[in-house]
Amino acid sequence: MKHALITGASRGLGLALARALAAEGWSLTLTARGAADLHAAAAELGATAIPGDVTDAAHRERLARAVPELDLLVNNASGLGPVPLPVLADYPVDGLREVLESNVLAPLGLIQATLPALRERKGAIINISSDAAVEAYEGWGGYGASKAALEQLSHVLAAEEPDVAVWWVDPGEMRTGMLADAIGAEEAATADEPEAVAPALVTLLERRPASGRFTRDGLA
Repeated sequence: MKHALITGASRGLGLALARALAAEGWSLTLTARGAADLHAAAAELGATAIPGDVTDAAHRERLARAVPELDLLVNNASGLGPVPLPVLADYPVDGLREVLESNVLAPLGLIQATLPALRERKGAIINISSDAAVEAYEGWGGYGASKAALEQLSHVLAAEEPDVAVWWVDPGEMRTGMLADAIGAEEAATADEPEAVAPALVTLLERRPASGRFTRDGLA
């Protein structure tokens, strides 16, 4: 049985992907900060729930110890940063530091902690990115910079770890709480549900292409 560790798995894309993988027979370990929602998701899917914040090194170590056999790590948990989204001229440096902690340092720390298990089973890593990593949108400088950094880390990791597939994926806009916080609930309601995106990630696992950057449309 294949085993996946998914961060930010209590809602949104993390939960949608967990449901899709469970339907394919995967064993799952799920983590998120919201304990109640996480335990509900785990109960629904027969998964293991380990609540906590991936910016906490001790929590990352707990997660790594819980998955000595690991086929897939999904770094989905992410932070938006200050809202309303500030232009860079007014962006609080401490706020940017928190975004980088959530979106760059925490994923790298979890990758480092789980790499031995992933190497052993020639597993895969999916790092969830954004078009804000490669496009210039007003107000998205902090978040976009963090995702650009995550993409570059992914690119270098792919070169350094030839036995582990590393994919960084732009899933497109999704109807999530984070998007609503960024652009308003009314506009966010026009985006696709995360359940429409999860099948593309499952397709990625089925095809197992070479490491690289992918978009939802490119996987259709």
